[in-house]
Amino acid sequence: MTVVAICQHGGEFVTNPDGTLSYSGGDAHAIEVSREMSVDDLHAEINNIFGIDSTDLPLKYFLPNNRRTLISISHDRDLQRMVDFTTNAASAEVFILNKPDRAKSTVAHSGTSIAATKRKKVSTPGFRANKNTRLGEPQPNNAIQSAMDVNANNGRQKKPSSSDNLDASRALSIDFGTDMISPAGGSSLIPDMQQQKFSTAAERMMAGIFDDGSMTPLMVEAEGTPEHMQQLPGATGLFDDAITGVGQEFDNVKDFRDQLCKYAIGKGFVYRFVKNETTRATVRCVHQGCPWRLHASESSRSKKFVIKKMNDVHTCGGGLGEGQRRATRQWLTGIIKDKLHENPLVKPKDIARDIYEDYGLALTYSQVWRGREVAQKELYHAIKETYSQLPWFCERILETNPGSVAILSPLVDSKFRRFFVAFHASLHGFEHGCRPLIFLDKIPLKTTNEFRLLAAAGVDGDDATFPVAFAIVEQENYDSWVWFLLQLKYAVTTSRTLTFVSDRQKGLDLAVPQVFGDSHHAYCLHHLMEEFKGELNKGPFSSQVRDSILDDFTRAAQAISIEDFNASIDSIRNVSPEAADWVMSSKPENWSDAIFRGARFDHFSSNIVDGFNNWIPAKKEGSIVQLVDAIRVKLTEVMEVRRENSKSWEDGTLTPFMEAKLQKEAARSKKLNVLCSSDTVFEVRGNTIFVVNIGTWECTCRRWQLSGLPCTHAVAVFNRVGRPVYEFCSRYFRLECYRLTYAESINPIPDMEQIDFSAGSASYPPPARRPAGRPRRKRFNPNKVPTVVRLCSRCKMQGHNKATCEAIL
Repeated sequence: MTVVAICQHGGEFVTNPDGTLSYSGGDAHAIEVSREMSVDDLHAEINNIFGIDSTDLPLKYFLPNNRRTLISISHDRDLQRMVDFTTNAASAEVFILNKPDRAKSTVAHSGTSIAATKRKKVSTPGFRANKNTRLGEPQPNNAIQSAMDVNANNGRQKKPSSSDNLDASRALSIDFGTDMISPAGGSSLIPDMQQQKFSTAAERMMAGIFDDGSMTPLMVEAEGTPEHMQQLPGATGLFDDAITGVGQEFDNVKDFRDQLCKYAIGKGFVYRFVKNETTRATVRCVHQGCPWRLHASESSRSKKFVIKKMNDVHTCGGGLGEGQRRATRQWLTGIIKDKLHENPLVKPKDIARDIYEDYGLALTYSQVWRGREVAQKELYHAIKETYSQLPWFCERILETNPGSVAILSPLVDSKFRRFFVAFHASLHGFEHGCRPLIFLDKIPLKTTNEFRLLAAAGVDGDDATFPVAFAIVEQENYDSWVWFLLQLKYAVTTSRTLTFVSDRQKGLDLAVPQVFGDSHHAYCLHHLMEEFKGELNKGPFSSQVRDSILDDFTRAAQAISIEDFNASIDSIRNVSPEAADWVMSSKPENWSDAIFRGARFDHFSSNIVDGFNNWIPAKKEGSIVQLVDAIRVKLTEVMEVRRENSKSWEDGTLTPFMEAKLQKEAARSKKLNVLCSSDTVFEVRGNTIFVVNIGTWECTCRRWQLSGLPCTHAVAVFNRVGRPVYEFCSRYFRLECYRLTYAESINPIPDMEQIDFSAGSASYPPPARRPAGRPRRKRFNPNKVPTVVRLCSRCKMQGHNKATCEAIL
């Protein structure tokens, strides 16, 4: 039992946004490893190939489908386990680290994972500001009282809950009498959950801003920050992956603004919009001379908001958690909603203290109070829909469309209920008329970021999008994708081997093989190309050189043999070894035709799901029930239109799109010469020689096997022997199969407009609207009997006054 170990040395590990690790740079060599080989023999082989002394260097590898934890190879038994674990994968990546082994959070020994280190929170004294203080005006020293009585006993303490008496457990003091916000500086990350107490007030320096509705920040500068204020609570490291760089996609401009706000809070800097439109946005750092700048715009192809340019260099001290911070009302509302989920009775002052400790932002009482009012209103509508409307809607789907799958999951962290829907007409059409090919993607919504829409779609015989299932989840991540795929596996009961196409982001690269272990997973070539462009833009390449490398990358993806693939990689390596290493580390077995073993029928991109973008009106996105019903209505219309169109097609064998493709192949086949080797094997000569086997439906060009449609060489053979070419086309391209796809219909759900969804929501009281004006100090008692009898001054009767008196005198 042997495996091919791809040994790599000289590079470094990079943490991806989904938490997985990738290895970048260095050299790579292949070594054949058997169970009988010892660790010393492996070290000797490495020393011979790399020319290094690896005796004291640690060896690590990944388990299949797990690139989050590195496994150590310390003795012969570890090496035998590696061979056993990676036998089915045929190859294993072995990393020779540069330094002797140390205890690391990302490395485990013999499969044992190590818990992540915990963040240490530091409590600091609050600051008190005078309402008469002018913005940006330095304060005289005699007006500021400063004391730093630090408690020497800085023991470990458990963070109290929101319902506890925080005044006794925290020494933070914040003045809520002004509408100013004082974001603190950077934070200090300490491995323990250890808190420092300060018993007295510190000198206050206004060092930040808060956006309370507009996108233009209110700036308060501070000069001469005291030395003891250099390490304050903050959000360093919390939102570092909110903005990753050029090529990152967002659902809409609102999602981009939210992530940008989180990124700036985590990095500790303030930004300002140069352009802030629905289709484009340009942002720069507020400090004069700082080169940090970002530009994003809407993609005309995918309709997603994409970062096009980014200069991630700060010269102002920002970016390291040491600068100012900026918050928006939307961000504050989201944070407060999470705290209301934990404790609905949490007080504004407690929220302000937690936000200061967690993110370094000191908010006033009124700002937190207003944010809590908005959060309570949004939570009320969400809970009303979750407990009343969604269960009713789920039952109605199953009643009106028998055979459908509608699953309303239990609560997710007491915040959200996931909703999965697959109509019977879609499941029937996929099973009887569609290829075993499923595209997975998230559908970008235009106006809301409260939830995410995940979708699975196939392609019909005419190469059009055929929706199979979709789900509403709280976020797009590994857990939500695993849940969605589990429901999809329950709904799609097929014995065929499925091939999935996705962008492999947000945990999809791990979720698909975990749920569908016997399936194939192809990576979206478009997303890979965009990532590769971003890597090339970092290097000193001209536009012509970049285009040449990208062409080689495309040829590697469409290569028909291992030799052609290696030739394309070598061409890239001659220009840039780093670029070639990046291509090889992107798992070509999941995207190159030469290595991929699934059947994706010439579909290299998962963007076929982008056709859903125009199915959902923006006004329907605020409600899950209305959104799902809008998809149902549109899906009903599409299936009806395609069913009627297929009735008008002329009697033929293939669908119109596939017939047109076949005719193009037939036109190119007239210049080819065919030599007969046997009854089923033929030699086709043109510029090159190809062998066609009509008995096994194969051609050495592999186009017939990959597309399901006879290639040019096969069509030439059929013309030579007088066989009808339609007999050798995949059944999924035939008219009868297409009509089976749309044989079933989606039934309407009556009473959608007349049903009252308010029933059952009384368990959660709606937020009371605050009346205008100053509150009365003395409240009226409605049960008190009035002692003063007021009479009309005109007729001296009770019940009215002079203005409404109708008595005749």
